[in-house]
Amino acid sequence: MPWSYRHAKREWRSFLDDVREIACTPSDNVAYTMTEGVFRAFRGRLTPQQALDFAQDLPALPRALFVQNWQLADPVPWADPATILAEVKALRKNHNFAPDNAVEAVSFALHRAVRPDILRRALAKIGPEAQAFWQLSGYSDKDLSPGFG
Repeated sequence: MPWSYRHAKREWRSFLDDVREIACTPSDNVAYTMTEGVFRAFRGRLTPQQALDFAQDLPALPRALFVQNWQLADPVPWADPATILAEVKALRKNHNFAPDNAVEAVSFALHRAVRPDILRRALAKIGPEAQAFWQLSGYSDKDLSPGFG
């Protein structure tokens, strides 16, 4: 059995805690909605095959959230960070409290959950826009070392 399935709850808890820490929110609900919004904004810019290939590198529960409620459609164009953030905040907008650093918070958690080297390889297969979407600055390799395992 893959490690990620055996320890899914532990990985998910660590992922949500990382999102919450960077976003400065005490709420799992905010972290969850924020993550779903960021995942949808990214996924919407990928072909189905690119999205499925990317999802293969995610831990079990983030992977499930990444594909949840997915309606296949042609990819939308890549956009600037302000447009992406507006998309993130539009998900369940009456109950969405995503801060302006929502993409950074989810990216930080993703880097720690997947490992930066694996994430870099996955994003390189998609292209420079994908790499820019998840780009982090100001964090050391130690900051991005896995939060579990």
